[in-house]
Amino acid sequence: MRVQRVVLNSRPGIHGVPVAENFRTEEANLPDKLNKGQVKVRTLYLSVDPYMRIRLNEDTGADFIKPWQLSEVIDGGGVGVVEESQYENLAKGDFVTFFNWPWQTKAILEGNTLEKVDPRVVDGHLSYFLGAVGTTGLTSLLAIKEQGHITAGSNQTLVVSGAAGACGSLAGQIGRLEGCSKVVGICGTNEKCSILVSELGFDAAINYKKGNVAEQLRKACPSGVDVYFDNVGGVISDTVIRQMNKNSHVILCGQISQYNNDMLHPPPLLPEVESILKTKNITRDRFLLFDYKDKFESGVLQLSQWFKEGKIKVKETVINGLENMGGDQLTFLPAR
Repeated sequence: MRVQRVVLNSRPGIHGVPVAENFRTEEANLPDKLNKGQVKVRTLYLSVDPYMRIRLNEDTGADFIKPWQLSEVIDGGGVGVVEESQYENLAKGDFVTFFNWPWQTKAILEGNTLEKVDPRVVDGHLSYFLGAVGTTGLTSLLAIKEQGHITAGSNQTLVVSGAAGACGSLAGQIGRLEGCSKVVGICGTNEKCSILVSELGFDAAINYKKGNVAEQLRKACPSGVDVYFDNVGGVISDTVIRQMNKNSHVILCGQISQYNNDMLHPPPLLPEVESILKTKNITRDRFLLFDYKDKFESGVLQLSQWFKEGKIKVKETVINGLENMGGDQLTFLPAR
């Protein structure tokens, strides 16, 4: 059987911005027969996420994720439907998801690596298993619960950078549900700011490309910042940390502003900012989702319940066609 797939054609370089030419769509053969334990799946949705930028490098700089190899198929979060099965726990018609789903129209995968999912959990929105009720939602939920140290009724202020992105938009809503009295988002356009406030329940939103961010942040957070959900790193994060209160908490979820730089992950802070952390006893710990596997099941149930109750609203961008996965998607990864 012939299938279409996307492979890594070239690397952009550590300091380069990904372009369409870094990816190549090609045809490949899929075996006609399955071995015992294998399933054939048809791809329905694939997820494009910020962490993928470092997988374009020869060395990711992180011990928990491997780089993609030249001329080999790209992989990431995916969801699809079983078309044929030689694995006893999966049958034709089952919907499944996998963190390392190959970017191809159909694939043969080991059945024991797949997670069966129930479309009823997401009211039929299967793509949500890659977003709000999948790894993205779990990242936002568990990072807030495990590292945010939020206590309902204590008048805590949460600031989220990259707030219009997949994790950020959910983190703000979840922070509110967990008990934060004020939620402020930072993003890159006035339109995104408007959506955060008018649709997603943020109290205020700051366009970091307009005006003085530090001044706007002081106005939005007159009592300082208690919890910072950091998706971007760099200058924006330095600005937020300077306005954090004593005994506050930084949730280090992502550092997308630094992914085109050659440095350790997470990148080191300026000495002045590092001193602020120590003086004010501010925690700043990297969040790794797979450290909390034992909480995935309960987390998915919680996210599903909030979604069905209308307590969290989901924003997603869906682009049709495997041939569009490389260029249009990864080219714009650094923007939020």
